[in-house]
Amino acid sequence: MEAENLKYWLAFSRVRGIGRVRFKLLEDYFESMEAAWAGSEAEYRAAGLDKRTIGSIVGDKGKVDPDAEIELLAQSDVRALTWHDDDYPARLKQIYDLPPLIYLKGSLLPDDERSVAVVGTRNPSAYGRQVSERLVYDISRAGVIIVSGLARGVDGIAHRAALDAGQRTIAVLGSGLDIIYPREHSNLAERIAENGAIISEHPLGTRPDARNFPRRNRIMSGMTLGTLVIEADLKSGALITARQALDENREVFAVPGSIYSERSRGTNRLIRRSEAKLVTNCEDVLQELNLTAVTQQIEMAALFPEDEDEAELLRYITFDPVHIDEVCRSSSRSASDVSGKLAMMELKGLVKQVGGMNYVRMREASSGYSVNAL
Repeated sequence: MEAENLKYWLAFSRVRGIGRVRFKLLEDYFESMEAAWAGSEAEYRAAGLDKRTIGSIVGDKGKVDPDAEIELLAQSDVRALTWHDDDYPARLKQIYDLPPLIYLKGSLLPDDERSVAVVGTRNPSAYGRQVSERLVYDISRAGVIIVSGLARGVDGIAHRAALDAGQRTIAVLGSGLDIIYPREHSNLAERIAENGAIISEHPLGTRPDARNFPRRNRIMSGMTLGTLVIEADLKSGALITARQALDENREVFAVPGSIYSERSRGTNRLIRRSEAKLVTNCEDVLQELNLTAVTQQIEMAALFPEDEDEAELLRYITFDPVHIDEVCRSSSRSASDVSGKLAMMELKGLVKQVGGMNYVRMREASSGYSVNAL
């Protein structure tokens, strides 16, 4: 959209109480948003706006400068897309409560339509952290874009795993794009913008607010093929996202957890009620979404052992942490030999060090590889 018209969309996004319904009323009545901005109280009433909204528009007109809004956007290296723009996510246009305007830093590509939202607890267990890293890494390597909310916990793990896989990822914020929350994810947000996009429906300068995050979740579920839930209690924002996905007839996936863990009560209930597909590996997601053909694009050499030495070491490394000393004892190899091999295998994404020189396997053995070797 040309800047001359866009600036009035930006101005209206600053007005309290102007969302999807009222944007549509203004569009239907006025010939342009410029004309709407110049409208009178009588015209706003004729357009169908309520008294409170009219008061907000009249009161905020003197505080908001459309020209300053478009200048602020340029200075911040941020774009804004209306629901009429071709770059606006096509799948997001299909949901009932679509945002009239989204702010964007980075880039949105046609391949982003092949995406999955990943949500979960902000305080994952060691199991939840490991599952998040492994599943998201594998899904990303299969060519699927990961969408999440940049929050602490599963969100941040998902974004990092996608980036570690060398793939794009998209973060949806509950604040303006110039106010990263939480602050410790500022560097992560920069990496995401360089290798994907960060988006928000909130104008620049909007501070994080508890009310913004549940609504932010509808964008995550709305712009993706499905939502994957990893560790969520019964009262969790992740379950709100899952419910929104179900309401929009999108797929929902859940990773089962311990029956004794509060963090898994929500995910286990989704599975028990048949509201979510049980997930134990990336294939469960890819097959359900008919994306298994995408996996053919993976560079197999980077996914599976290249020689017998690597295959032998993998025999002693499971999905539970194993100390390097145990691998040395089991394999009868020297510490320097095992350490060097594991370092190379970690670069390839075969294993991961999880602290204290403990290693875990990052994926199942290939059915095409010798089972005797593994």
